[in-house]
Parts: sequence; structure tokens; C-alpha cells
Amino acid sequence: MRSMTTPGLLQSARALLARDLRLLWRRRGDSLQPALFALLVVVMFALGLGGEPQALANVASAVLWVAVLLAGLLSLDTLFRGDAEDGSLEQWVLAPVPLAWLVAVRVFNHWLTTVLPLIVATPLLGELLHLPREQLPVLLVSLALGTPLLSLLGAVVAALTVGMRRSGILVALLALPLYVPVLVFGAGSVAASAQGLDAVGALLLLAAGLVVALVLAPLAAAAAIRIALN
Repeated sequence: MRSMTTPGLLQSARALLARDLRLLWRRRGDSLQPALFALLVVVMFALGLGGEPQALANVASAVLWVAVLLAGLLSLDTLFRGDAEDGSLEQWVLAPVPLAWLVAVRVFNHWLTTVLPLIVATPLLGELLHLPREQLPVLLVSLALGTPLLSLLGAVVAALTVGMRRSGILVALLALPLYVPVLVFGAGSVAASAQGLDAVGALLLLAAGLVVALVLAPLAAAAAIRIALN
């Protein structure tokens, strides 16, 4: 039974990823919006603080975390909305693979195309904010653990509001309280490292939250999608 189920899961994941990437390529102008938005946030903070290197260095890690968080939130409303409008979500429910699996694949694709480029660009953005280079490894690890958790939490919120029209503001209002603890531990780990304290505790909490969300978030989002379609 396992050998018959696994190929179906892998084939469905490849098919969904290929479809999403094709659609993303057709709308490649829209796909650049999160990166441009994150860059705009960084530039505005730099201008607001007057370009003072020491002042920027003190808040650089927190600014980068906020920029990545808001950039991911910008595209959260479209996570399932296009599929709901063209009827693809109904096909997801009728598919011979678990709905939670398809949700997990979509969340992975969202993180891969929206957040991962920002993580890759973090060293460059950090230079713009005069981020101390010794803080960069902890920042990258915290982003690598925290941003998938943000995407999983956001998927649950997006699934809850998929049946509503013009729910962009509602998605943000529902998601931000869930994002705050991740932001606190993510930016806090870098701040602790900068003060010479041990940042492992905060990173382990992010890792634990990610493991729990990997198990529960796709199931919760799948249940919310079923409710929205009924």
C-alpha cells in the first residue's frame, strides 16, 4: 500500500508545483512585488533614521525581520483565492490524494517563490542597514526556521477567509497576532546574540513551532477549505 501511495503523492506535488511555477512565470511582474516591498521597507527605515550607521546597526535585524514578514503577508491573500475563483479547489477536494498534502505543497511553493529570495538577499539588505556581520549567521538561521512557520500559519488564515470577497485587510488582521510570537523569537535570537547571550533557546523554540505547524497547519487549512466550499 505504501508503494502505491507514495508515487501518487510525489506526482501530485510535481504537477502542482509545475502548474504554479508556470502561472508565476506568466505573472512574473507580480511575483517581484514582495521583494520590491521588502526593499522599500528597508530603504524607508534607513531614510527615517537619517542614515546613521550606529543607529541602523542597532535595529537592522528587527527591520529585516519586519520587512520579510510584511512581504510574505502582502501575497498571503492570493494563496488560495485564484484556485477558489477558477474552481481548482473543488478539484483539490475530489483529488485521490489528501487535501492537506496539496495545501502543504502550495505553502511550500509560496515560501519558495516569495520568501526564499528575500532570505537569499538578506546579506545585501543587511549591508544597506549596516548589520554587523557577526549577527548575519544567526539572522539567516532564524529566518530559515521562522519564515516557513509564518507561511504555514498564514495558510490557515488564508483558508479561513478564502470564501470571502475583499478579505485582504481581514487576512492581515487575523494573521498579525499569530505572527508576533514568531517575530519576537526570531528578532530576539539575533538581539541575544548581539549582546553575547545564547541564542539557541529562541532558535529551538522556532524549530519546535515549525515542527508542530508542519503537522497541524495543513490539516487545519484543509478543514477550513472544506468548510468554505460547503
